[in-house]
Amino acid sequence: MAPTQPITLYRMAVSGHCHRVELMLSLLGLPFALAEVNLLKGEHQRAEHLALNALGQVPVIVDGGTVLSDSTAILVYLVQRYAPGSAWMPQDPVGQARLQRWFSLAAGLLAPGVAAPRFAAIIGRPVSEAAQAIGQRLLDFMEGELQGRPWLLDGEAPSLADVAMVSYISQAPIGGLPLSAHPRVAAWVARMEALPGYVPLADRLPEAADAVAA
Repeated sequence: MAPTQPITLYRMAVSGHCHRVELMLSLLGLPFALAEVNLLKGEHQRAEHLALNALGQVPVIVDGGTVLSDSTAILVYLVQRYAPGSAWMPQDPVGQARLQRWFSLAAGLLAPGVAAPRFAAIIGRPVSEAAQAIGQRLLDFMEGELQGRPWLLDGEAPSLADVAMVSYISQAPIGGLPLSAHPRVAAWVARMEALPGYVPLADRLPEAADAVAA
């Protein structure tokens, strides 16, 4: 089943939270349109965006009459709506619990430990060593979890756990967290990037991207 019209994704391209949703849309082969929201210019606080998400956050999707925010919530919606019963989302209680653990890590250690150092480096601010220590702890944990299996959950196919984590982990080196010390994590990133439909995460701000394009 496909949507009757393209799904609109409101995003800021450099955001890994937004990239999760764009990646899932692409991996599922769903038609979608991108609507850029520049948080650095305060566009997320405009009335038209607050009408979509009163918290003034991205990502937001509009799928027909359905408006949803929060990146992992959107991932669940997309799979349950357009790929129910697929390997993207476990159907058993243990698998669903383990998926929720990765969602919690995506909102917990990943955000301050990998996303924050990356963003600081992108905007030219000092990178916190304390934040990097959190990121190192997460990478060490992932290295252990990936021992003997190709994906973050058990099974021979990727799941929403992989989609939720790969955006920021793929660019951990930007924040001073090289993956060379974590070969299993590096190999996992490479497997994700090799999936049909994979799209990369932007690594520069809109103004910088425009300057390069010019």
